[in-house]
Amino acid sequence: MSKTSRDLEIIERNQAMLESVVQGDWSAYANFCHADLSCFEAETEGVLAEGLGFHRFYFQHQPTGSEDSTNAPTSQVTMARPHLRWLGDDAVVVSYTRLTQHWHDGTPQTSRCCETRVWQRIESQWLQVHVHRS
Repeated sequence: MSKTSRDLEIIERNQAMLESVVQGDWSAYANFCHADLSCFEAETEGVLAEGLGFHRFYFQHQPTGSEDSTNAPTSQVTMARPHLRWLGDDAVVVSYTRLTQHWHDGTPQTSRCCETRVWQRIESQWLQVHVHRS
């Protein structure tokens, strides 16, 4: 099935949000999220975390510096096979496998996880309101 223009808008927004994560750009990431964002992630150990403070900790404590001598990004993130489930005109669930490529000790590495993100249009802006990552 081909993607509609609203599908592509959400996929592009989700991709930009993921790129803000790998770039460690807290300001950009926070702009994609509702203040009471909830999540289930490996780091929450099965507990529902609410609010941006949980995520902010990881942005504030990321290692700095590039692993190579250029200014090129050291990580790349890709959504494999994104699937959208529209819950109405103002809510959508996006599910995909997230592939993150990076360099470790001069060797390319790829990690993967499965993610489900819920986006809601609030006051004409699409905001991430829930994340489930495994």
